[in-house]
Amino acid sequence: MSRLIICLCFLALHSACTKAQPENQSKIVVGAAQFSEYLPLLEGKRIALLVNQTSMVDDSHLVDTLLSVNNSQELGIVIDKVFAPEHGFRGQADAGEQVSNGIDSNTGIPIISLYGKNKKPTPEQLKGLDWVIFDTQDVGARFYTYISTMHYVMQACAENGVKMMILDRPNPNGMYVDGPVLDMKQQSFVGIHPIPIVHGLTVGELAQMINGERWLDSTVTCDLSVISMQNYDHTMTYSLPVKPSPNLPNDLSIALYPSLCLFEGTAISVGRGTYAPFQQIGHPDFANDSPYSFTPVSIDGMSKYPKHQDKKCFGIDFSKEPISYGFSLKHLIDYYHKYEAKDKYFNNFFKKLAGTDQLEQQIKDGMSEEEIRATWQEDLSAYRMMRKGYLLYEDFE
Repeated sequence: MSRLIICLCFLALHSACTKAQPENQSKIVVGAAQFSEYLPLLEGKRIALLVNQTSMVDDSHLVDTLLSVNNSQELGIVIDKVFAPEHGFRGQADAGEQVSNGIDSNTGIPIISLYGKNKKPTPEQLKGLDWVIFDTQDVGARFYTYISTMHYVMQACAENGVKMMILDRPNPNGMYVDGPVLDMKQQSFVGIHPIPIVHGLTVGELAQMINGERWLDSTVTCDLSVISMQNYDHTMTYSLPVKPSPNLPNDLSIALYPSLCLFEGTAISVGRGTYAPFQQIGHPDFANDSPYSFTPVSIDGMSKYPKHQDKKCFGIDFSKEPISYGFSLKHLIDYYHKYEAKDKYFNNFFKKLAGTDQLEQQIKDGMSEEEIRATWQEDLSAYRMMRKGYLLYEDFE
């Protein structure tokens, strides 16, 4: 135990010497940096980590940090394997791209993909483990698949008697709640919980909600520990130090993502196949409506087969606008009215992203955004009340 105390003192000093951060987040200490809270729980244990490129402690990846601590202090922690979500362990795979199992070349640790056919760890993959540690940066939108992966791992841990630890991180869209609540008839990997599009929770808070509301199959509960942050609350904006996925490269794309991702279920491009995805929208047929244009091309590691590949798209550039946090249907509705082939505007993916079959029909029926919003307020109010019971941090309301 004396080695662990020395180790924690060293890590605390290291954490205090970080490079300068924006003022509103300079004091935030993420769960992964709360070494005194979780290293004692891991001493002598066999663990797996569900991590990706966002799992950083200052300038070091969590895997490297734990290996360094373990090797220098002989804590007896065995990192058995790494589970990787969508985009892979190093975050270099395109959205929807198959991620293969393998060995991490830096550490020699086996990597098991939890994206594709194997979304849930098998009993064999969990055999002998004491803990699965989740440390992955979410962006606060229901259809961002890291939280679906978290759900499946909680389910597997509950079924196999393995403890799960969430190392909490800020939600960059955590300062509001909005959008239709998922109708469970539309449940899918891009919408697995009955929550609104913008859920206003950190992953730690959401994990507690999953347990508390008995959303796991057979109403089992996961033996869960959440390592919460210091000095974070839901009134804060947060600039992510590492892009959470290849097509969310900056703060603007993350802020626009809850609204613009719905265009993935339409004929409209959101700029995949450019270096400004989720910061522009357009279509090849809108040449007469806008002087702004972009041309999607195949970009390895970002978008190999983008919508409207090699075709000039005309539309809107959001990159010169100030960052504004909020969920909007304005452009989705406007572009439906502008698009001539109305029967081809929506595709089969839209209902899954929207989480309801009503939104598509409401837009087709000519309802205004204000009228559409009114139809989801009752469900949203009930969600807000439920949410309050799982908050770990000061709220915006």
